[in-house]
Amino acid sequence: MKLWEKGTPVNEIIEAYTVGRDRELDIYLAESDVLGTIAHIIMLESVGLLEADELITLRKELSIIYQSVLDGTFTIEPGVEDVHSQVEFLLTQRLGESGKKVHSGRSRNDQVLVDLRLFTRDNILDVVSSVQLLFTALQSQSETYKEVLLPGYTHLQVAMPSSFGLWFGAYAEALSDDLQLLLSAYRINNQNPLGSAAGYGSSFPLNRTLTTKLLGFDDLNYNVVYAQMGRGKVEKITAYALSNLASTIGRMATDLCLYMSQNFGFITLPDELTTGSSIMPHKKNPDVFELLRARCNRLQSLSVEIGNIMTNLPSGYFRDMQMIKESFIPAFAEIQTILYIATFMIKKVEVKKDILSDPKYKFLFSVEAVNKAVLQGVPFRDAYKLIGKQIAEGTFNPQMEIHHTHEGSIGNLCNQEIALKFQTVYQAFEPEKIVAIKQNLIA
Repeated sequence: MKLWEKGTPVNEIIEAYTVGRDRELDIYLAESDVLGTIAHIIMLESVGLLEADELITLRKELSIIYQSVLDGTFTIEPGVEDVHSQVEFLLTQRLGESGKKVHSGRSRNDQVLVDLRLFTRDNILDVVSSVQLLFTALQSQSETYKEVLLPGYTHLQVAMPSSFGLWFGAYAEALSDDLQLLLSAYRINNQNPLGSAAGYGSSFPLNRTLTTKLLGFDDLNYNVVYAQMGRGKVEKITAYALSNLASTIGRMATDLCLYMSQNFGFITLPDELTTGSSIMPHKKNPDVFELLRARCNRLQSLSVEIGNIMTNLPSGYFRDMQMIKESFIPAFAEIQTILYIATFMIKKVEVKKDILSDPKYKFLFSVEAVNKAVLQGVPFRDAYKLIGKQIAEGTFNPQMEIHHTHEGSIGNLCNQEIALKFQTVYQAFEPEKIVAIKQNLIA
């Protein structure tokens, strides 16, 4: 079944090529398609395009279809082009004429827009929940190891004292900013394109404000041409937010690979979380962190890929946009896997103590010595030259003591303040609101 079919059969080769992976990928949009259809028919009844008894019957049948989606029994049958066609086909098959009315005032263009917006909204919320778990694990490790010092580096050269409290805490705070970017993507996504039809509106007296409220969108995409122009743009913005999150995790994975190498020797992992070599019996490879890094790097290319597909397209709908689903929809499963494994591994990291007892790290404390002299009244530049001279002459003998007290330093991690920052952004997503919206539509 094709919603656009007029009786002329399409060449099988052309049909297979144009349908592409839609049947496979549209399964992920089925829940959203049913919810969007329910909101649409409630609106149709309110403007006189459906009878009240038809609305009741259609909502009941759509609730049955919705449950089949949740149960995993919903399928797109052979010969049916996409999820929109399948839902309408089932309604028509079961209810007859009233099933044919659900498409009034809609196009597949605004249907897929709504489906993708609802799908993206749900999946961003799921990602946010997973980010919270990683954030909590990082903060927990930061508190556990806040007294354990390690070298800080600039240019990969030994620089100044740091701590595992700082290191774990740094990536926790990074996630709060990543969440802020995800919130921006969430809000741009959470605008209602339904009623834009093929991109030029409808002669029906549609009530777009009503469907906006019913579906829990924050606002409308008011201009119907711009609503269609949002296809691809929203996906690219969301992909960038996901790639930014992936960048944080990938960088963390690189640190962990370095810290686990014998040249650094700062951390270790339980044997069962590492792999070995086929010829070197001593090896404990951090393959998980290496694969995390590779997956994160791959995810960072997604926004560029989407941007390339959209490049030079004029306003209006084009079939090029269908290709975006093939990379965009699976990206959420990818980032969820990354977050799950990263959280699991962070909890298992074992930090080594007394790292700084190695003589090669004694120059870490040169700045501490300079600052101590300044506190005793020596001008900073003179103190700098004095300690530099001691280092050059081999007479520098550091006192390995740290007295950092300012906000965000070794002695004052500000983990509670960082947690508050994170929680403020987290709560702005209002996930409970979306749960209530779904329950109301299905009820």
